[in-house]
Amino acid sequence: MHTLALQTQRLILRRFIENDLNALYKIFSDKEVNTFLPWFPLKSIEEAKTFYQKHFGNSYSQNHPYHYAICLNKDDEPIGYVHVDTTSDSYDFGYGLRKEFWRKGIVTEAGMAVIKQLKTDGIPYITATHDVKNPRSGEVMKRLGMKYQYSYEEQWQPKNFLVTFRMYQLNLDENDSRIYKKYWNHSAVHFIETDI
Repeated sequence: MHTLALQTQRLILRRFIENDLNALYKIFSDKEVNTFLPWFPLKSIEEAKTFYQKHFGNSYSQNHPYHYAICLNKDDEPIGYVHVDTTSDSYDFGYGLRKEFWRKGIVTEAGMAVIKQLKTDGIPYITATHDVKNPRSGEVMKRLGMKYQYSYEEQWQPKNFLVTFRMYQLNLDENDSRIYKKYWNHSAVHFIETDI
């Protein structure tokens, strides 16, 4: 099974721990960072504590083995996260990063390390989605080797507004023809864009 921490040239990828509450708050309280993430920005350190307990509490290691804090190796302080949801057959790959660290290739570097670990552990594929209004996220997906498959509409929860998502996929085994169709099948509005 996966190792608890991964290391790259600039980064340490490790579990969030309770001592990370201030760093967690910095990541998840920023409105701009959280615009395209599936939760509302945290408003206080108390909310950060509740968020930590809900997402990184006792069952964290068993249920979310691939949920890493992205830390710079010079100080080991979390500046973002990268995760793969192994509780769903989507194997959804997600990430977030404090905006002062944007455009430095950090998520790409972290993502490459996680993908290498997923291959080692026999995870068959990953998917990732991004709001069409956030094309920079799609560029990260492409740099990680993911390929655009289709677009679909969803009434996004818990924020409760209509979003058009683009779905990308990377097959990690030899099955290059596999396309994850659940979002396509669940959405009344789905289509393939030709200029991606």
